[in-house]
Amino acid sequence: MLAGLWLLLSLAWTTSADGVRVGDLAMVAGARDNQLVGYGLVVGLAGDGDKNPIYTQQTIANMLQRYGINLQSQVATLSSKNVAVVMVTADIAAFAKPGARIDVQVSSMGDAKSLQGGVLLQTPLLGADNKVYAVAQGPVSLGGFTAGSGGGGGASVTKNHPTVAQIINGALVEHEIQTTIIHDGTIELLLRDPDFTTAALTAEAINDVFTNAALAEDSTSVQVHLPAGAESGLVDFIARLESIEVTPNMPARIILNERTGTIVATATIHISSCAVSQGSITISVASTQGASQPNPFSNGRTAATKGSSTEVTENKSAMVTLPELPTVEKVATALNALGVTPRDMMAIFLTMKQAGALQAEIIIR
Repeated sequence: MLAGLWLLLSLAWTTSADGVRVGDLAMVAGARDNQLVGYGLVVGLAGDGDKNPIYTQQTIANMLQRYGINLQSQVATLSSKNVAVVMVTADIAAFAKPGARIDVQVSSMGDAKSLQGGVLLQTPLLGADNKVYAVAQGPVSLGGFTAGSGGGGGASVTKNHPTVAQIINGALVEHEIQTTIIHDGTIELLLRDPDFTTAALTAEAINDVFTNAALAEDSTSVQVHLPAGAESGLVDFIARLESIEVTPNMPARIILNERTGTIVATATIHISSCAVSQGSITISVASTQGASQPNPFSNGRTAATKGSSTEVTENKSAMVTLPELPTVEKVATALNALGVTPRDMMAIFLTMKQAGALQAEIIIR
């Protein structure tokens, strides 16, 4: 049984007179984020730090050596119960200038119990070219916690994930990543959801505003030639470009997520006339415990017993004829009328596809 699971039929990207902005459909090639990563220490963990101090101790010794304290010969004696080694990650946006701040994620690398109450020490964040582009530091913020009784029983309560934290605006940008978006007087737009029809429609919409400026190269990219004088006002040109509205192509697609019982369908799915018979078998197995008592005045002993009962129920169902259903609303209404569960509905969609009655792409997550 799939108690508590639910069905979502979403009308994604429904056709409208207003359409969708080019800026929401595509991004300018080159104007993308870059990933940064760093290795650092979180201190002040009140005994929740790394229990296995192999690399934690060495990291502490290396940090202290920067401040003129040489403990390399005494690494094995350093205490690390209030310290955790962490990996720090961040995304730096295109055109981020020195002095700007970005968010960082802090993740425990060792066996620390929690990062709650900790402070990240100054950590350089490197790009793929091994150059430092930002520096992170500050108190970490958790979306959860770990609380224990501290007694011999070891009882504790944990909420969410206490070994992963974030620092909002926790890193300062030190160097700007050089970004080039113009190549031979052309800007390239990259569709977020590649589609040949949408690419052609995007180029057509741009050409209605900037005559003969756009050309769809493939399902992902649209080349836009800059009009005369546009390079001197590039930001204004891109802003006008992104504000152009397009009615994108919406593929007929059904997403099935068996783990959560979620079904998402676009508005363009089509089901031809077919008949559906839906039935289910429920098997319930219950375990019971009892006690076997000896007869009075006997030398027997009381013993625990176990038992089980099994019940099989098959629901009756009839063949239901579905007429041709051109819209997702009618599909949802017809299938809901059968009283099916999300898992049954997934099976019905898959069987319809195999029978050739469902004209839509099915993606199983």
